[in-house]
Amino acid sequence: MDFSEQKDFEINTTSLREIRAFSRNIFDRSKDLSSKKDDLVLAIAEAAQNIVKHAYNGGPHTDKMRVRISLNNNDLQIDIFDKGKPAIPENIKPRALDDIKPGGLGTFFIGQIMDQVVFKTKKEEGWVNHLVLTKKI
Repeated sequence: MDFSEQKDFEINTTSLREIRAFSRNIFDRSKDLSSKKDDLVLAIAEAAQNIVKHAYNGGPHTDKMRVRISLNNNDLQIDIFDKGKPAIPENIKPRALDDIKPGGLGTFFIGQIMDQVVFKTKKEEGWVNHLVLTKKI
């Protein structure tokens, strides 16, 4: 079953719960995705948290972030758009796993869960950052 759904969320830590619920609801409705939903929700939540933390210095902010989840011919694509500080892809790296300390593993988890992670700059519709997460289902 192919689909595409999107929703805009406020830039704050409280909206992270709403983003997880939105994502989980979509994955629950797809038998192809329901067994992978916990990992997929984790990837989306980590990406959204990084936007709040790094693009908006912890928020809250009046901007919104858009999450779009699409499935087309067994290709899952998750697009996350924001208007925050532009991402510099070469500076976004997971920390070493042997560096034991809290935090900093979000990009590692995202990279392990998804097949591809691409950072784009998107000036259309006023968006600055466009994160594309893809996975073959």
